[in-house]
Amino acid sequence: MTDPAPHRAEIVVDLAAIRHNVRVLKDLVSVDRPVRLMAVVKADGYGHGMAEAAAAARAGGADWLGVATIDEALALRGAGDRGPLLCWLSAPGDDFAGAVAADVEVTAYSVAELDEIAAVGGARVQLKVDTGLSRGGAPRDAWAALFAAAAAHEAAGRVRVTGIWSHFAASDEPAHPANDQQEAAFREALALAGQAGLDPEVAHLANSAAALLRPSSHFDLVRCGIASYGLDPAPGASPRVGLRPAMSVRARLVMSKAIAAGDGVSYGHTWHAPEDTTVGVVPAGYGEGVPRAAGNTAAVWVDDSLRPIRGRVCMDQFVVDLHGELPPPGTEVVLFGPGDRGEPTAQDWAEATGTISYEIVTRLGGRLVRRYVDSDATEGTPR
Repeated sequence: MTDPAPHRAEIVVDLAAIRHNVRVLKDLVSVDRPVRLMAVVKADGYGHGMAEAAAAARAGGADWLGVATIDEALALRGAGDRGPLLCWLSAPGDDFAGAVAADVEVTAYSVAELDEIAAVGGARVQLKVDTGLSRGGAPRDAWAALFAAAAAHEAAGRVRVTGIWSHFAASDEPAHPANDQQEAAFREALALAGQAGLDPEVAHLANSAAALLRPSSHFDLVRCGIASYGLDPAPGASPRVGLRPAMSVRARLVMSKAIAAGDGVSYGHTWHAPEDTTVGVVPAGYGEGVPRAAGNTAAVWVDDSLRPIRGRVCMDQFVVDLHGELPPPGTEVVLFGPGDRGEPTAQDWAEATGTISYEIVTRLGGRLVRRYVDSDATEGTPR
């Protein structure tokens, strides 16, 4: 794999890692019986690039892809994907006809939404039930009406109900009582759907954390988002299964210089040098999605050493403490990566800034160039 220096700052995505992670996850959930896997590629593939991540996930064995919006689904079809594809977050007036024409499966949360989908005709639709997340999905007192309406539309040939599903609220906390409650509620929903005459092709509840931690919730299919990209969905609880982080973020120093004891650094002088030292300027900031909260909390990797960020992160740049050294302009800076060299990881940045790794990788963009590499091949392709 070639590894050219970034001109300024870039995201590097290893497609081989995504393929590997999907294979690992699918093997893990299919130990006792075949379980299908949906790779979730919404939000531009969690910052990894939706079309590229989708293709890598398919190559790794993903049976399904999942996205949030119809627009995302249609973009995937435009990029050439033709396999099973589900979207789940629509608004009144969305292009259900376009989704049906593109063989995209859509999700209904309510009878009104189901009626709007059925009016198009020929839709493959899944029903989402709220089992305790209190977000999207039909509430418990609406299940019977939704299932009855779905059965009537199916009998009339207007839709085919292909799935019933829900989403955990706390699967990253294995001992949380909501997990048992939600799984029991989901089983109740499936029983009610059967009584209404529905026979969906797939039932699914498990997300990445439940795929790793709760085999009883695997049903016919698991939805793996963050784990497909090699990041831990439940830090401190997940077993080590050999996932490989796919994203690295790199830049180059644009300058380094000496500062004296007492000098303040960056806006507001929230950090003062306790002694004479040197600092370097990194050309990426919150305009690229670098969290402003990383100021004085996170660290980067320069010359095989951790270098703490000093002062506030700015829109276009931030400053790091070089501990008396003066590496030349152009020296590589790794904001985060797999961690195998000692560099920070996305999880390290998440802990430093009080968030989750999902947000760290998904928010990056702006002026960052995204480059794809394949550690099983030899060349990277910039985008």
